[in-house]
Amino acid sequence: MDKHHPVNNHNIFQHHQHAHCESGVTANLLGHEGIPISEPLAFGIGAGLFFAHLPFVKVNGTPGTTFRTWPGAIFKRVTERLGITIHKEKFRTREKAMRALDQVLAQGKPVGMLSSVYYLPYLPEAFRFHFNAHNLVSYGKEGNQYLISDPVMEETTQIAPEDLANARFAKGTPEPNGMMYYITQSPKEVNFAKAIQQGIKQTNFFMLSPPLPWFGNKAIFLLAKKIKKYPQQLPPRKAALYLGNIIRMQEEIGTGGAGFRYLHAAFLEEADTLLKRDDLREKSQELTAIGDQWRNFAYSAARQMKNRNSDRVSYDELSELLMEIGKQEKTFFKQMEQLKW
Repeated sequence: MDKHHPVNNHNIFQHHQHAHCESGVTANLLGHEGIPISEPLAFGIGAGLFFAHLPFVKVNGTPGTTFRTWPGAIFKRVTERLGITIHKEKFRTREKAMRALDQVLAQGKPVGMLSSVYYLPYLPEAFRFHFNAHNLVSYGKEGNQYLISDPVMEETTQIAPEDLANARFAKGTPEPNGMMYYITQSPKEVNFAKAIQQGIKQTNFFMLSPPLPWFGNKAIFLLAKKIKKYPQQLPPRKAALYLGNIIRMQEEIGTGGAGFRYLHAAFLEEADTLLKRDDLREKSQELTAIGDQWRNFAYSAARQMKNRNSDRVSYDELSELLMEIGKQEKTFFKQMEQLKW
């Protein structure tokens, strides 16, 4: 793709490709403000790691599973913890949303937005399905085309106004409602040490403390029990569809289950250096190993879906794999909770 630069921005926006959309957008927007922050650091400070399984919320006709915190939370937490002032806004109409975007871009400010990947024509067709929690940045206009920095793409690109409006106002769960956000003021110095501690503590809390079975570490065990019952409760095709959606949420949406573990592990390794500790690096290695187990689960689930009797992994075995991951993560986060600060 061609690389484009905004014609109305004296401070050229630097695009960097990242693993996950929201932490990538956060890193790129902060970098534009002169605050150098890696994607893992943004992800960890923003407490991006999470897990939830919501059988009563249907996404594309299958129960909802998420491996990340809710959309917008990473950017909000990172900026709050680093003392950065932001503006965030939703809109009732496309016209108001696009007009507001144009006004901010005219001031030379890059703007983060929530969108649906289905309506982004620059993405490969295989990735364009109804998922409404994708983050991207517009950093200017060239004619009537919007210049786009999408952190999952290697290069910047352009998008037509109608396509961008469609992506910003897609129907479904969650509805983006034209959400846009941008930085209005940033401090001369930021305290990474305090922000890192807050991110680690919040991640531990969210994984271990939710009293309801649908959230945090408890939800991994809930999903494991549900998978075990799929063959008895669902027709074979529907069971495969449910399993397929779990894999898709884990491996294709953002960076998913294993990828988010690797991202948080990279954050712990960087935090170890910044805080001059010698225990977080070890925890980073442990979490990387857990990420490998998530990948193994996805690989085994894919074999079940392909229905090859020779190398098929049973639903019982998949349930056991997930139970083991749940136990390992529970131990990991309990140990993280006990670290001294």
